[in-house]
Amino acid sequence: MTPAQPPLRIDVLTLFPGLFAGFLSESIVGRALAKGLVAVHTWDMRDWAEGRHKQVDDRPFGGGPGMVLMAPPVVAAAEAVLAAAEPPGGLIVLSPQGPRFDQAKAAELAGRGRFTLVCGRYEGFDERIIEILRPELLSVGDFVLSGGEPAAMVVIDAVARLVPGVLGDAESALDESFGPDGGLEYPHYTRPREYRGLTVPEVLLGGDHAAIARWRREHRR
Repeated sequence: MTPAQPPLRIDVLTLFPGLFAGFLSESIVGRALAKGLVAVHTWDMRDWAEGRHKQVDDRPFGGGPGMVLMAPPVVAAAEAVLAAAEPPGGLIVLSPQGPRFDQAKAAELAGRGRFTLVCGRYEGFDERIIEILRPELLSVGDFVLSGGEPAAMVVIDAVARLVPGVLGDAESALDESFGPDGGLEYPHYTRPREYRGLTVPEVLLGGDHAAIARWRREHRR
């Protein structure tokens, strides 16, 4: 009997698959994988590199600092991974040249069924990788990272929590920052009721759910 496919499969192409080990085994993402609701497969792009040294980068033509990811291993890896399961899904290269990742994009990706993330390193990609593969580009922000792996983890975490059944409370994904109403989160309180002279607002203690909902709407920030 063929095991059921998870609602979402994410493939990750990287030069450092070991970076994902702890991330994929803990917290909400780890539980999503354990429940079979999300599957994440990491692939080492060096497996598609040629030669004894499995070279994946080289100096840029025209000179300049740093190294550039070579087209042959990255293209071969992407083509092989896309063909590893049906449907092949979309290919996303994590790049500062892409549009900004946000909650709406996370929701869209959560409904795709499958997509593949490509993590860059060094000074970036040989442009022919983009020209041949025609991937979608996606940026997690205007700052410099050592590689695409932390960006991939941001995308995986934001997307996985939106897959139905991943969060314990079905309303959790709707009632948080950047939810459908567009607001940020309201202040949260838990025990003790008083701490260092600061008390929990009385409205949250009275059990009037309509009043609580109104207070929370008014205090989104």
